[in-house]
Amino acid sequence: MMNSHIKIHSFPDRDTLVAELGTAITNLLSTGITDNDRASLAVSGGSTPVQLFKSLSNIDLPWQKVDITLVDERWVSPDDPDSNENLVRTHLLQNKAAAAIFTGMKNSAKTASEGEDICSKQLQTIHRPFDVLLLGMGSDGHTASLFPGAAKLPQATDMNSGKICVGIAPVTAPHERMTLTLPVILASKQIFLHITGQNKKDVLEQALGDGPTGEMPIRFILRNQMIHKHKQKTNFSIYWSK
Repeated sequence: MMNSHIKIHSFPDRDTLVAELGTAITNLLSTGITDNDRASLAVSGGSTPVQLFKSLSNIDLPWQKVDITLVDERWVSPDDPDSNENLVRTHLLQNKAAAAIFTGMKNSAKTASEGEDICSKQLQTIHRPFDVLLLGMGSDGHTASLFPGAAKLPQATDMNSGKICVGIAPVTAPHERMTLTLPVILASKQIFLHITGQNKKDVLEQALGDGPTGEMPIRFILRNQMIHKHKQKTNFSIYWSK
């Protein structure tokens, strides 16, 4: 099995996971602020991180020194229920964290592909590499908006593209998306994969096994961590609870 180098931090329940992950993220952001006078956090959408977002929003941090952005975004209006920006504004950019500086991905371009240049310029204002990048994973093995079968998956995962973000159209999910590219994701100082439920653990175990990387794009992250384990400074942790 390929998973011998990948450690999964398992927790008995979601409350315990959120408490531990929240503490880890807080400490990393605090270190970033101490070292650089700014820190950055890139987050994913979906239902899994909502409890974490609510918890982080009440943490004592100089949030005005924290840049927050998205790992990916559906190409819908920021007030659309499917918008990740909407999710982040509703649950994370509240309470004490309301002082954080947020940069979204959605812009005025008609399509995500047409909006790549504008999005790239917006994201260049954020402190990088990201101090913390939070990933999720779908039941099809996608992460960020790196979807299996998407026509632009090779471009989004090209380590030499020089691109920060790429517009991508999933075959298996609604809405065109904007996603951070693989090299930008992997450049992050700390990557957390946050998953819950037995189904997601089963998908993870499958992804850690043999098979084409593009078939389950979370493998682009997992396999890079194994291949370059001793060559790069990125830290990678998987947090799972039932």
